[in-house]
Amino acid sequence: MTPSESLDDRAEAAAGGTAEKITAFLRERFLDGDPHGELDENTPLLELGVLNSLHTAVLLTYVRTELGVKVPSREINARNLKNVRSIAAMIDKLAAAAAA
Repeated sequence: MTPSESLDDRAEAAAGGTAEKITAFLRERFLDGDPHGELDENTPLLELGVLNSLHTAVLLTYVRTELGVKVPSREINARNLKNVRSIAAMIDKLAAAAAA
């Protein structure tokens, strides 16, 4: 961490990296690559049907195998799966807790 870099800056950068990975996965796996670039960090994934029960299971498998974060069942809820930003925040929180 550089003197001008705060812990909040580092957390935001980490979350950005996670959000980018989740966005790329969702685009490629569920949105045919999202050719019009409609998916962003605030897109309501549940409301628009991007995430349903099967897609959620596939996403959680990706998170576990590719990102190395196991999501406990208590964290699988509408608040944490609302959009890419909330998913990334959940993953980063769980990863930080596991590393502590």
